[in-house]
Amino acid sequence: MSANDENLSTDSSIPRNLSAVLFSRVNDETTSSTAGSSTMGMGMNENTPLLIEHAKAPARSWNPSENGSIKDSTGTSHRQPQRKTSATLAKLKQRSKYYVPITEWLPNYSWSLFSGDLVAGLSVACLLIPQSMSYASGLARLSPLAGLWSTAVPALAYGALGTCRQLSIGPEASLSLLMGQMIQDAVFGDPHHKPKHPGLDAAALSVITTFQIGLITSILGLLRLGFLDVVLSRALLHGFITAVGIIIFIAQMVPMLGMEHVLAHPETAEDPPTLPLQKLIYTLKHLDHVNKPTMILSFTSLAFLILARVVKQQAVKRPGGTWVRYIPEILVLCVTSTILSGVLGWDAKGIDILGQIKGEAALPFGWPINKRSLKYFNYTLPTAFVSAVIGVVDSIVAARENAMKYGYAVSPNRELVALGATNLASSFLTVTGCIPIFGSITRSRLNGQTGGRTQMSSMISSATMILAIYFLLPYLYFLPKATLAVIITLVVYSILAEAPHEIMYFYKMKAWTDFMQMTGTFILTLFFSMEIGLVASVVLSLILVVQKSSQPRIQIIGRLPDSDQWAPIDEDENAQEEIPGVLVVRIRESLSFANTGQLKERLRRLELYGHGKSHPSDAPRRESAKALIMHMGEVQEIDASAMQILFDLSKAYTERGVGVHFASIKPGQIDKFRIVGFTDLLGPTHFHNNLQEAMREIESLGYGTSIFSRYS
Repeated sequence: MSANDENLSTDSSIPRNLSAVLFSRVNDETTSSTAGSSTMGMGMNENTPLLIEHAKAPARSWNPSENGSIKDSTGTSHRQPQRKTSATLAKLKQRSKYYVPITEWLPNYSWSLFSGDLVAGLSVACLLIPQSMSYASGLARLSPLAGLWSTAVPALAYGALGTCRQLSIGPEASLSLLMGQMIQDAVFGDPHHKPKHPGLDAAALSVITTFQIGLITSILGLLRLGFLDVVLSRALLHGFITAVGIIIFIAQMVPMLGMEHVLAHPETAEDPPTLPLQKLIYTLKHLDHVNKPTMILSFTSLAFLILARVVKQQAVKRPGGTWVRYIPEILVLCVTSTILSGVLGWDAKGIDILGQIKGEAALPFGWPINKRSLKYFNYTLPTAFVSAVIGVVDSIVAARENAMKYGYAVSPNRELVALGATNLASSFLTVTGCIPIFGSITRSRLNGQTGGRTQMSSMISSATMILAIYFLLPYLYFLPKATLAVIITLVVYSILAEAPHEIMYFYKMKAWTDFMQMTGTFILTLFFSMEIGLVASVVLSLILVVQKSSQPRIQIIGRLPDSDQWAPIDEDENAQEEIPGVLVVRIRESLSFANTGQLKERLRRLELYGHGKSHPSDAPRRESAKALIMHMGEVQEIDASAMQILFDLSKAYTERGVGVHFASIKPGQIDKFRIVGFTDLLGPTHFHNNLQEAMREIESLGYGTSIFSRYS
């Protein structure tokens, strides 16, 4: 405890004996009764002179004059109150800047920022165009057009409502895979039954899921739950994301090896595999069906992307090499492979190509709530909830990272509302279907590194993607599907590259609990399902939060020699307990129903074992307490449940013959102690302004003389 801890209790505004405050209402009632008998039964008290002053004031006749003033009976003129319209408009304008951030940054936008935003917007678009097509077709089982529209439309909404200037929103691999697995199970899960309109059912599933994600995320923001990113354990999320990376790699092995026809039409009577490990074993068993040109193209493209990324990382570190980061290697791969595929006729060699994309020029908008989508409402709700949670965590982490790096503030709650609005906007893409949209840490870093300084870069990316939809798609006819699979697999490389660093970090920190959490979530996700792994990570995180919050911060404190200062005996070796058998503890946080339940057990362990670690089977190292003093100086709030638990605890100690005393109670909390019945249970002499008074009272009750004899 610092030197100022005890000084907090010596404020002159606090009476010397809290019993005066605890019983002040009795005195007030007596005074009020006496005053009432002397004021002709009017019930006046010490405020009566003020009432008499008002009674002597001249009566006013409120008659508006022509100039808007008012005259009373004395002839004094008073200006009539006017509604301050300008102040109201100014307040409304200020509020709009908070709720609609574009009204703040757009009027102040300067053309000096446009060049950086333009380069950043185009750079991110070059990444998003092939990436969104890959995620939609390869993971979410939707058309590539769904990925493009799902990224372009929400980006405009986020540019208007988002508070992070560099956040790049778009599809996420894990969420797209969740969507694809749900569509696979609902639409294509029965191999013996083919739906009449699989495309419409898949689109309806994606639309209602994205609508629910947007609704859930918006509600989280309106309820001001933007702290979720600090609630969920990062170790658990790393375990989940690593398992997702392996699942994505297994799923993309099929198109990279050209074996889609094998899974679609198995030669044996066995059903196609569904679980990741089953799919891996099935693929390895049928390697004789590999299309060699597709395999060569896939692994050559993957090697090119990995090599390009490594070269860029090294080149950027050298003087004059910053321009290398502007090279969009993914776009270069797509353009090159498309040209070579068309010129060399790769489709004739068995390499699957993108082909004609239906509905290129049509507007895909419609109402997300319809008969076809509503029938999946209950089915998609669990997936929507877990997708919203994982998307929110990644987005807020990315937003805070960029805000810290570039020196501005973001509102997590406004970010949730903005992300909810973007997904709600995406859910109107009923014709093509849609995929969940959230912020990405890697794309946001690219946005900032390439010059993005405002939300304008997000809008430029959106405009670029819309232009690509109308003018670029016809030229992607010969784009190999294996290239799209390789783009997705590149994400796996990034995910798995981080895993060794995380494991080494936990090893060096001796954080075995975190390591076990990461490993457990990884196993559940990989061997069972993504839903089980994700739910487990969320539930375990919440359990850990509850466990930590339920343990009250309480310490044994002792006096420092030759001073009036107190300090925890486990932090300062000079601090000593003054009287044997008198336990003096300091509670270092507000008390609520969450942490007060463990207070009794915590006090028992401190009483018997002290502050050191001990096993419940160990013999007690201290004598039982004869008196207990609770220093409440750092307890800012006590809720009703905690107050009742504290009363029951005090009653139990009293029945044991242990004297319970309280020191440094906040003035605003004194009434709560009186209402619950502490004064009837303990008496007014057990409440003290500070520890010195408490120790003096303890000595007077015969518990012994203090080591430093300060009160004799």
